[in-house]
Amino acid sequence: MHYFQSRAEAGEQLAEQLFEKYRYENVAVVALSDGGVAVGEPVAERLHCVLTMLVSEGVDLPGENQHFGAVSQTGNFTHNSDLAASEIQEYTSEFHGYFEEKKREAFHKINRLIGDGGVIDHDMLRDHTVILVNDGMNDTMALDVALDFLKPVRYGKLVIATPMASVEVVDKVHAIADELHILDVKENYMDTNHYYESNDLPSHEETIGKINQIVLNWR
Repeated sequence: MHYFQSRAEAGEQLAEQLFEKYRYENVAVVALSDGGVAVGEPVAERLHCVLTMLVSEGVDLPGENQHFGAVSQTGNFTHNSDLAASEIQEYTSEFHGYFEEKKREAFHKINRLIGDGGVIDHDMLRDHTVILVNDGMNDTMALDVALDFLKPVRYGKLVIATPMASVEVVDKVHAIADELHILDVKENYMDTNHYYESNDLPSHEETIGKINQIVLNWR
């Protein structure tokens, strides 16, 4: 069983791994969640690069504990890649109005948090090696959204860095990324918080405020 004292400690370990290879490269660290920001901070510090965040809001299937997909800060909706095309079609026809409403709510929520324009833009990532960081990966929803967001961007390499991931996720992301940095692969992935002794994260608002500051200073 691999436990980390905190997300910052896990981030330090990832920073160690990434430092030699990327310290002279043009790199951008993109966190995929609040916890991802806490892990990404030590990485960005070691690599002297910008740390930003792709904010997304999940849209769940009604009455089920599964994402139908997620809305990113561009308003783009990405389906959960774990669902088959036939399932997506079926759910869409059955719950069309419900999903449209939830997508609108999700987009409003994001805009309320980060203001128009968001905390990340394509220019920051162009021609950079993009390191996508999360505090744990039990599904690829956040990654699916990130890949959608990156489609129009001409970037260098795509690196995925996370303290732990489930076996299923690792199998899936091998095909997506140029490089994986995963400290621990879990057979039976429990809740991400379970693997950290300390789980006192700042609020979502505080995390986004911090990212806005970093980005402003960087520009």
